[in-house]
Amino acid sequence: MSRPGTTGSHPGATAPEVRAAIAPPCRRPHVEGVEATPAGIAAGHPATAQAGLSILAAGGSAADAAIAAVLAACAAETVLTGLAGGGFATYYDAASRTVTCLDFFVAVPGLDGDVTTPTPMTPVSITLGTVPIPYEIGAASVAVPGVPAGCGALHSRWGRLPWSSVLAPAVELARRGAELPAAQAHTLRALAPAMLPADGAQAYAPRGRLLEGGEVLRHPGLDKAMAILRDDGPEAFYTGAVGRAMIDTVRAGGGTLGPADLAEYRVLELPVGHAGFAGAHVYGRPDDLNHTIDTLAALDDAVLGTDRTRRAVLLADALRDHALQRLGDTTNISVIDPDGNACVVTTTLGLGAAVWLPGLGVHLNSMLGEGELIIGALPPGARMNSMMCPLVVTATEAGRAHTGAAAEVPTGTGDDVAGTQPGAGLPDDTRVEVSTVVGPEHPAAHESVTELGDVTAPIPGTSPPGPGTGTGPAPGSGPGRGGPGSAEPVGPHGDLLLAVGAAGASRIRTALAHTLLGVLVDGLDPETAIGRARFHIVTDTAHAEPGVPDDELAALVDAGYQIHQWPDLDHYFGGASAVGRTGAGGDPRRGGIGMHL
Repeated sequence: MSRPGTTGSHPGATAPEVRAAIAPPCRRPHVEGVEATPAGIAAGHPATAQAGLSILAAGGSAADAAIAAVLAACAAETVLTGLAGGGFATYYDAASRTVTCLDFFVAVPGLDGDVTTPTPMTPVSITLGTVPIPYEIGAASVAVPGVPAGCGALHSRWGRLPWSSVLAPAVELARRGAELPAAQAHTLRALAPAMLPADGAQAYAPRGRLLEGGEVLRHPGLDKAMAILRDDGPEAFYTGAVGRAMIDTVRAGGGTLGPADLAEYRVLELPVGHAGFAGAHVYGRPDDLNHTIDTLAALDDAVLGTDRTRRAVLLADALRDHALQRLGDTTNISVIDPDGNACVVTTTLGLGAAVWLPGLGVHLNSMLGEGELIIGALPPGARMNSMMCPLVVTATEAGRAHTGAAAEVPTGTGDDVAGTQPGAGLPDDTRVEVSTVVGPEHPAAHESVTELGDVTAPIPGTSPPGPGTGTGPAPGSGPGRGGPGSAEPVGPHGDLLLAVGAAGASRIRTALAHTLLGVLVDGLDPETAIGRARFHIVTDTAHAEPGVPDDELAALVDAGYQIHQWPDLDHYFGGASAVGRTGAGGDPRRGGIGMHL
């Protein structure tokens, strides 16, 4: 089924064969009077962004592109994330003008009840700047992963292209490998105690030394795991062959993870939080450990109409953080598609457990060794909390944020939904060529797909607002809604300003606040806003990158803060990625990049 003006593949297609070439990265200048937000992607690695962009160019939705990029990151950014990690997603549906938040973070194992005394975790010390930070790794640190199920849920709800098409870039990237950015090579040196044991040395030190920036990172066997995910779907990681391998490996190391833990895992739909901020409206999950939405709501219009020195003090007071500092091994993907839908996904592996699935190149998470994430008593099956908070920003006022309880959503793929199979009604020889570039030494990979979904069809079971009505479905009434109040309507004329997320544990909120200030208050494009120097507050100390203006630092001193000056822009200050009306930007601190179609 196609909307008027399309061919059933993507706008502008004139033949059954559609070739999705990768557009070169560019910064799109602001044009007065142009309100549409251009399609694009921002991510923490060029190969990650290229994978998502190729899916956008093939006619994929924002969700399709985000899934492709998330899984590409699981091959290219394994210092920060992986298939056995977890995450969160915030999705803006332009047709219904609703925001939805999904939780596919890790869960506490132990539902089987047959392991009462797991083997003690192994303590390791990671140096953050000049401060040693304790972590714990090993099989007992492995929690129930959520990335495969989360990708399946995104595809089931908002996917357009076939699942196999969406996964094609990640499969090929895992097979060929990707260049390690210099920023992530720097991080690898800090994480080496957890990265090198077991199978880690094969990937991170294949020639007897740690990889350096520009060298190819490749995990032997990871392409097999990606191919299983492509062919068998997310279920393979829970009730299939990969899940069984995970259980056997963790149990052999004295961990708790068992069959019931994997079989009972579900993606959750969360209530949507809302904050007015600098004249715009920000949406994301309301209960992250950083209290990001509450922080932005407290600042709100106080950041308007005041000089930057006063604003710096207001921001510092809002960001004051008494938590133990962690390195923050996370990454973020922000996508906007040509229809104005947005998908922002943040994922993490924790430090990594130093436990690998034999022959599959999959590093298991270490989230149970992240002490600050365990708040109170968490029984088996409980969802762990996190500091991650992907956001979307709209220009107009939304209805009151609802507070419905979290509820389960499907974890299969869109290909599993009866009556909504992609490719229906298209010629049998319809093809899309999906490409991803993995570095100058490695030519682009190509995979032809025999089926192409109806890339312009609305989400199954929904219809766009009627002509002139400007209204979408009532909260909780859309497809797959978990319950009353779990989706937030974005106003009768809601229009998307920005899709933004960040990595970096306790610095996630800091990176988001600085980026939002740059874009919404100072009128910067996302790339410039993200690249601008930041400060982060820990108790009474302002950690500042070079480039924070002297008068702002002086104002912070006058307000009682001590200044700790860092020598360079640093991974420590988080890694933001954003797509908006004036461009797309990834974080130079982590080798990120933004691209537009």
